[in-house]
Amino acid sequence: MTLKLQHIRLSELSEAQRRQIVRRSAVSDPLVRDAARSICEDVWSRGDEAVTDAGVKFGGGRPSPLVPVEEMRSAWEAVGEEVREAIMFAVKNVELFHSAQRPQDLTMEPVPGVKVDRRWSPLRSVGAYVPGGKAAYPSSLVMTVVPARTAGVERIVVASPAGPGGIVDVTLLAAAHYLGVTELYAMGGAQAIAALAYGTETIEPVEKIVGPGNAYVTAAKLLVLGRCAIDMPAGPSEVLVVADGNADPEMVAVDMLCQAEHGPDSPAVLVTDSADLGGAVVAQLNRLLPDLERHEILARALSEHGLIVSVDSITEALAFANEYAAEHVTVNTDNAERDAAQIQSAGSIYVGHWSPEAAGDYATGANHVLPTGGLARSMNPLGFEDFGSWRQVQTITEAGLRAIAPTIGTLATAEGLTAHRLSVEVRLRDPDG
Repeated sequence: MTLKLQHIRLSELSEAQRRQIVRRSAVSDPLVRDAARSICEDVWSRGDEAVTDAGVKFGGGRPSPLVPVEEMRSAWEAVGEEVREAIMFAVKNVELFHSAQRPQDLTMEPVPGVKVDRRWSPLRSVGAYVPGGKAAYPSSLVMTVVPARTAGVERIVVASPAGPGGIVDVTLLAAAHYLGVTELYAMGGAQAIAALAYGTETIEPVEKIVGPGNAYVTAAKLLVLGRCAIDMPAGPSEVLVVADGNADPEMVAVDMLCQAEHGPDSPAVLVTDSADLGGAVVAQLNRLLPDLERHEILARALSEHGLIVSVDSITEALAFANEYAAEHVTVNTDNAERDAAQIQSAGSIYVGHWSPEAAGDYATGANHVLPTGGLARSMNPLGFEDFGSWRQVQTITEAGLRAIAPTIGTLATAEGLTAHRLSVEVRLRDPDG
């Protein structure tokens, strides 16, 4: 079968058609939302039993989901030296990059005698969801656990689905051992998110859930928001490549394949001002696809969610990239650094043909847990600050309170909040009066 991608010319689209392309959602399917809700409600009601039943029905679980630390230690001993060195290298770079993000407390005195502080402290517990099952992502374990550990989170709980036969990937277990994980549960999907958020008879709930996942995981994260915090809707994965006529078609093709292989619902978009590049890229995709391990998933992702957008100029391409706000954006143009500087809406930007997306997924130290579905317009990559919270501390002297009292009294009166005004007047009342 020859792969074909949808091909559009941006200038020929109506505003409604253009919005339709841009306005995607990580959880657009109501059946996915309903299924996730049903699973979460079941875990809320029946706890461990519901998690086990969902694992049997949907896969990814074990009768006893807690993975013994001895199993993680054995995995570290079982993987080769090359794998151990790769894990250590990735951990070191992620730790370096996220340590540099450590927030600074702020103290200021807007009025003499009025001191306002902004103080940051780590969360006490975090749940890290790591995709697994048919494919394993030890890199996502590193991207979620390392920043949490670096930030000083006391309790880090990992949930990752097991593969066939209840087997958890040996490299993931090895990475968990190296990172000192002691609480790892072989469970996946919406049931894992619900267990982390609500708690069960054997799993204590966490304060925040982080990590990427499929549409069911993303839907479940949105459903439990309020019961606990979440980082962001992160999944399904997506990529947008901006390329001009001098880009290597094979290089563009592999950059599209790189994220599309995560799942059949992963969009891969090429935006180009070249009349010939789109066809050349499709030819390369058809050449490369048969030899790739996940070729069936790739074929479905590209045929259903692949897109080539023809534009009149790279300026127009960059404007569309900002409008689309993809999780991953690759800029493969003659002036890649200059062009990349024009992109404000993206999770992670890869500049020039020496910067493959895979570098950020594994080795640069940047985090690969990124906002999807257009949320890169307003949300951030996972970072150090996601593993803590800020608070405001206000210390006021008598002189300071007297200085701001007229403003408080006037505004409280205007709002009809007499007790607000009284709380100041009582403090400033003349004791001899």
